[in-house]
This record gives sequence, structure tokens and C-alpha cells, in this order.
Amino acid sequence: MSALFGRRVLAIGQHLAPLAEGPLFGVILEVAGVERLSQVTPGAFDLVLIDADGADANALEAGVAALAALLTPPPTLLVGAHLPVRLVRALMRLERSDVLEAPFAPEQLAGAAQALLAAPAPMAPVSAASHTPSRCWSVTGAVGGSGATTLAVELATMLGLRSGRERSVCLVDLNLADGAAAAYLGAKAAMPLSEFGLEAERIDAGLLSAFAVPVSKFVDLLACPRDPAAFDQTSREAVLRVLDLASDAYECVVVDVPRHRRSWTLEVLSGSDEVLVVSELTVPALLAARALSDEIEAELPAGMKPRIVLNRLASRMFGPAPSMAEAERALQRKADAGVSSDWEAAAASANLGGPISQHRPKSKIVRDVAALVDRLLAEGARRHAAQAA
Repeated sequence: MSALFGRRVLAIGQHLAPLAEGPLFGVILEVAGVERLSQVTPGAFDLVLIDADGADANALEAGVAALAALLTPPPTLLVGAHLPVRLVRALMRLERSDVLEAPFAPEQLAGAAQALLAAPAPMAPVSAASHTPSRCWSVTGAVGGSGATTLAVELATMLGLRSGRERSVCLVDLNLADGAAAAYLGAKAAMPLSEFGLEAERIDAGLLSAFAVPVSKFVDLLACPRDPAAFDQTSREAVLRVLDLASDAYECVVVDVPRHRRSWTLEVLSGSDEVLVVSELTVPALLAARALSDEIEAELPAGMKPRIVLNRLASRMFGPAPSMAEAERALQRKADAGVSSDWEAAAASANLGGPISQHRPKSKIVRDVAALVDRLLAEGARRHAAQAA
């Protein structure tokens, strides 16, 4: 008797219905639209089969995200002739998943389904406290010199402290040509992505471990050596491969994203749980932050919105900087957070090498970043709980 006999299978896409008379003969098949993915409950199906060509890619991506939010997602097989990269990347977050590109033989489909059903189910977390709600946070500057790299360093450091587990956070500097994260941390940039050219498949978990430089008990750094030709010589696939591997290896990933768009920028941002746009309090920077946030929001999956963080907030008695209310008028939206100015602490840490929280733990910057991290973690936990309910 076939290993598929009697198995409960949810098929997303009407074109998959005939499979019940072919390679999936004997299964209990429910054929539904993409909206059914958000209604799946733990244990309801033994396998989910998705036709990538049968629905809008954004809707499918949202549906896969709903599956990933389950404590024990069902094995999921994605099939189709056109497989959007963003959708495949979302699928890879599921511990039991596979992709089958059309055209395929009936025995290939049956074999892929049986392999997924044979894979052991992942262990559910013991409690909600052991689960990190937000897995990837991306940080980008509205203008050069806005402090995005400094904020990324402090966010990664604070996430590591909040986790309390060794090497639980990875900071990825995607400023491939001239990234500053390694210099700020007094560390070595050891990820020569440009050397891989178009051979992204050569990058595996072992190589990622070799690239990773520990910068504290809790945080590893992935950064490229300075190379003015790196953006031209590094493939989009290599960048996305590194992020996929990092997401598997670490509880949290913080990505320092260059403000100038690259071929992989939107995919990186779309795969993030939080997108933070950092702006200083000058009118040109605020206008740039508004424009960049609008651009990102228009191209991200439905429901995702970048957060604007105003950096270097200071008392007005020392200069003509706009107030928070004036800044928000220029932004035409509420700022999500503010980080106080503390030039001495930032400069000392950059010169000594290491996060501000290491050299000036009582700095206002550390206080404000801690508040931001705690708030984003709490909101992520609430989202996760709502999706799991």
C-alpha cells in the first residue's frame, strides 16, 4: 500500500485536483484557494501542496507566512513552472518543505511528497518565551551618515543581551564595497563574497561558520573585506544564500542594508520581520526618509511597513534642529522611535572598537535602543500569538 494512502492533503490551486486520480491516488484531498492557508490549524493536514502558478505571488507569500507561524507547520510542497524567489525564500522558513519545478513526472511528485511525509516533525518550543518572534531586522539609512550602521550594531548587541544565549545573533553588513561595521567593532571582515561569482551554491553552513567573526559572547559578524568592485562581482544569489543560511543558524539576524538599491534589496527587505529607516534631523534627511519609506512600503508585501527611527535627537538650545513634532510634519507620518544624541559615547566606542553598550553602558543611546528593541520584540510576540490563535 502506498505511503500516501489515507493522508490528508490540502491542495492550493484548482489545477491540482486531478492529482488525486494520479500520483496522489488514495489521499484525502481538499482543493481550495489561497485564503485557506491562513485558516490551517495544527494537525489538520499531513501535507500542503501549493501551485505557485495558481494564485498571486504576494497572496501565496502571506499564506506561507501564516503556515510558518504555526507551532508545528505541516510539510509543504511548492510546485509550478514560475517560482518567484520571494515565495521560495518564504517557503524555506518551514522546516519541512520542498520545491518541484514543472514540468515533472508523476513519480517525481509522489517521491517528493513521500519524502516530506517521512521527515520527522520539528519539536514545538517549550514555551512562548523560548521563541524569538522577529527573526530578521533590516536597517537602512535615509541619507549617508545617518547612523544606520551604528544603530545596526547596537540593535544586534541588545538582541544578544536579551536572548542571553551564546552566538544567538548575527549582524550582516551588506555594504559590500566599503562597509563600516567591522571597523566599528574592531573586528576582521572575513566574508569574501565576490570570490564566488555566480557559484552561490558553493556557500554552505560550513563556509558561513568560517566567514562568521565573533564580536561578543552573543553576536557574530558577517562582513566583506573592502573592495570597490564587490557590488559588481557579487551575485544576487550569493547575497540571498548567505541570508538564508544565517537565518537557519541564528535566532536573530540584523542586516545593515545599503541605501542605494541593488538587485537583491527588495528581496532582503521583503524577507525581514522589521525594516528600519534611519534619519537624522535635518530637513533634507527627513524628506529623503519620507520618500524612501514610501518607496519601500509600495513594494513590500501587503501589510508590511518600514519604521522610521530619528537619530541624534538633541536639546534645541544647542542648535536649530527640528523638534520631534516638526520632524513628523516633514515626514508626513509618525516616527516610530527616536535615539538621543551622545557624540562622545559614539566616538569613544568607534575609536576603541565595540558597541556603545560595551564602553558607555549608561549612554542615552543604549537606553533608547534598549527601549526600541523591547518594544519591537513585544509587538512581534503579539503578532506571533495572533497568527497562532
